[in-house]
Amino acid sequence: MKIIAIDNGHFKLDGGAMFGVVPKSIWNKMIPADDQNLCSWTMRSLLLVYEDKVVLIDTGLGDKQDKKFFSHYYPHGEGTLMGSLRKAGYTASDVTDVILTHFHFDHVGGAVAQDENGALNPAFPNAKYWTTEQHYNWAFNPNARERASFLKENFVPLKEAGVLHYFPEEEGFIWDDHLRIRLSYGHTESMLLPEIRINEKVTIIYAADLIPSAHHVGLAYIMGYDIRPLVTLAEKTEFLSEVADKGYYLFLEHDKDTECITIKLDAKGRPAVDQRLSLEQVLSGI
Repeated sequence: MKIIAIDNGHFKLDGGAMFGVVPKSIWNKMIPADDQNLCSWTMRSLLLVYEDKVVLIDTGLGDKQDKKFFSHYYPHGEGTLMGSLRKAGYTASDVTDVILTHFHFDHVGGAVAQDENGALNPAFPNAKYWTTEQHYNWAFNPNARERASFLKENFVPLKEAGVLHYFPEEEGFIWDDHLRIRLSYGHTESMLLPEIRINEKVTIIYAADLIPSAHHVGLAYIMGYDIRPLVTLAEKTEFLSEVADKGYYLFLEHDKDTECITIKLDAKGRPAVDQRLSLEQVLSGI
């Protein structure tokens, strides 16, 4: 199996929204905000190549939105989804499957591309796209809190093209010998957390927005975007305890400085970052 981090560039989000009830006097020491209270975050996808599959997990912002939209999020950095795929030696046509952890625009924007005539089509022409039916219905009929994050042009064209498929709403669904799908409900309804079993010793979990960065390992560090923060708290508590106990690696989607972490529990059983690692460092030990 080949595992490759895909750099989709960076964007900015309000620091207070990213850290919820944690005071700025604390989080600003971890990731300093600019004069508009915005912090810079990355959008990091993961490419899995094994057997006859080329699997992409999440797709970043994409580039089809208008200038007004992008003016709110300040996309920056040199990385792009297609550019990073080419750098890794692959094209959009090579991708066989796209797993979308959820349909917030910074995770699904690159799933659909706009052609020169303005038509919206799947960006990966030979791929099956994966979500759960519960999440699709949740995003298609958004609540007021998430409406600005669920943009129908990012996912409805996939269903119209007949390429959208559903994982069963089953915790720990085993897709194949290497991939298991966990589910999370605090950040949004039925978010996917792909668990990648490389071998008996190494398992990597794509942490999506349950643990968006190393700064969010502390139990109180819950994003203001989460629809059910107390559910997130319970999920994080159980999840991070398991990760620490089993020695799993977490792959971080939004942390600019850290690709992977391991977790330890302190004397009171509270989770903390143990190691900060690049994906290359994780894989070098296989």
